[in-house]
Amino acid sequence: MKILFAFIFTTFLWLNASHAAQPPTPQVDLSRFLGKWYSIASIPQYFERNCVATNANYSLNSDGTVGVLNYCNDKTLDGKLRAAHGVAWVPNKSEPAKLKVSFFKPIYASYWILDVGPNYEYAMTGNPNKKYLWILSRTPHMDEGLYQQLLHKATALGFDTAKLVRVLQP
Repeated sequence: MKILFAFIFTTFLWLNASHAAQPPTPQVDLSRFLGKWYSIASIPQYFERNCVATNANYSLNSDGTVGVLNYCNDKTLDGKLRAAHGVAWVPNKSEPAKLKVSFFKPIYASYWILDVGPNYEYAMTGNPNKKYLWILSRTPHMDEGLYQQLLHKATALGFDTAKLVRVLQP
């Protein structure tokens, strides 16, 4: 139990450490961000190990928070379905692109929307400590030119894009 607590506490401190932060996209309309997103690429995290066909679904809860449902298939496109349920919220309504997300209360992490397409057809999300990064699309595949543009922006924001891995999608 002590080891588990130490791991959780260390993870909490690491996720919420103070770092030079990139500004999130200020003009985010969270209601337009809701819905299904396909993960095109990410800096893999322990909870995404062996995941393919990774998706994130965001929905509005009755209390104003955002329901988060992440799921993927284990190892292959027809592998066992894995899912994680969480909740997100905007701590400061004047900064709607800066969210907090929790899958294990009371532990939470910063989740920032760093870029979003004019029609919310793509998004780039991450964490101010630059350990997390996702390139998302409303469709399972993304135009290569757009993907390269997002890579350049991520690099300019200080993310190590060499760690970015493409996600196999159907």
